Amino acid sequence: MLEGVLARVVAAARRLRRFERRELAAFGRWIQHTGNLLHLTVLTAVPLIIGVVTLISNAVAELSFLLFPPLASGTYTLFADPEGRYASPWKFTVGLVVGACCGWAALALSAQVFADTAAISPVSAALSIFLTGATTWLLDVEEPAAFSTALLVLVTDDASPEAYVASVAAVGALVAVVFSVWRSRFYERRAQYLYDTAQGDDHVLVPMRGDPEAAETTALFGATLAAAHDAGKVVLLGILDGDDAPDDPADEPVATRETAERLEATAGTVRTRLGVPCEVVVARGPPVPTTVGAAADANCDLVVTPHEERRGLLSPYVQGVFESRYDAVAFRPTTGRRRWKRVLVTVSRPGDVAHAMLDFAARLVGRSGSLSVCTCIDSEVERRRAESQLADLAETVDVDVETRVARSEVTAFIGANAGAYDLLVIGSSGDRSRASRLVSPPTFERLRDVDCDVAIVDRGRP
Repeated sequence: MLEGVLARVVAAARRLRRFERRELAAFGRWIQHTGNLLHLTVLTAVPLIIGVVTLISNAVAELSFLLFPPLASGTYTLFADPEGRYASPWKFTVGLVVGACCGWAALALSAQVFADTAAISPVSAALSIFLTGATTWLLDVEEPAAFSTALLVLVTDDASPEAYVASVAAVGALVAVVFSVWRSRFYERRAQYLYDTAQGDDHVLVPMRGDPEAAETTALFGATLAAAHDAGKVVLLGILDGDDAPDDPADEPVATRETAERLEATAGTVRTRLGVPCEVVVARGPPVPTTVGAAADANCDLVVTPHEERRGLLSPYVQGVFESRYDAVAFRPTTGRRRWKRVLVTVSRPGDVAHAMLDFAARLVGRSGSLSVCTCIDSEVERRRAESQLADLAETVDVDVETRVARSEVTAFIGANAGAYDLLVIGSSGDRSRASRLVSPPTFERLRDVDCDVAIVDRGRP
């Protein structure tokens, strides 16, 4: 009985670990969406900063609580849109101080020139806003929160205007420093910390299947992806399934040797052309399990397989690879190219798949090529949001990226523009439900004659 209880406990612990891994993987992919990252940052950073400022204000009597409203709104503006018009630490700090100074000046002028004795003078309120707008415009330090500090100076009963201006300058500078460090050390390097393809996917397994010439081109394609990282390597896999079994078991080593010799010839080409370490593995067994097992044994994290179709759909083999835990690319060579310096990436939504496609494309083009990322919209009201999403994607790679928003059906756009590129990179739609894929087939299933090579990218299942 005790053994049975222990077995159930162990099984429950394993299920819990699997659940935790799936949840962590799901969270990791969720936070790769820049919008989600910024929302989470706002929910954590802004309250934390305001809490720290409150702690300081409780210890320093000269800090007025009236600086909190502009501070909170300004901090939100910085972190919610770190690449936006108002996301300048310098403009943020100077704008707040200028606003407070303009309010202070308006308060003094209304009291002396206009002899206004009202508790909150309409003249000083109007004058403070006017002076703030004019001064921030002339100094090019426009900051929405500056208008808040300009008005709040007028109600500093328990603190002098001078002290209020000083507190605004000190706390504003503190927030600006925190934001600058966060943006430069984390946000601008988020690909390094959040997008696992930026650090991994450099050990590439290439199953050498189908047409030999297409398989060799696929191997060079995978090697180009691996070569972008110093630790990159390529493993060429030859699979001997039941159909390849010799009639005489004694001939088995001969079949294995012949397959290995063919792969070694391709491996030599890979090493010569790209300087990437290239290994050869020959295994026998069912194609999909053998491929997955070989990837695990060779410590690979990306599978690049030749594209295969059955009746217009991906072959069962490619589908099986896509359903594994490994990132995968199905490569369809149509032009005979061995280098891909003009690449078009089409994305339908931001997320981990879009980042992976852009990362792979950036590896291919390097510093000397051209990379375009495109999304298609149905109406003009979608354009601004689409442009913002593409800009967020483009910031995560270290090459120049052209962003294109087309009001067109995606296959029509590809048909009209593919000829200008060496390679088209599209997603596998593996993150969509089966019902969604039935209603609207994936883009790659609707593509037929395309005037460039095609790479279909799929992220591994957690």
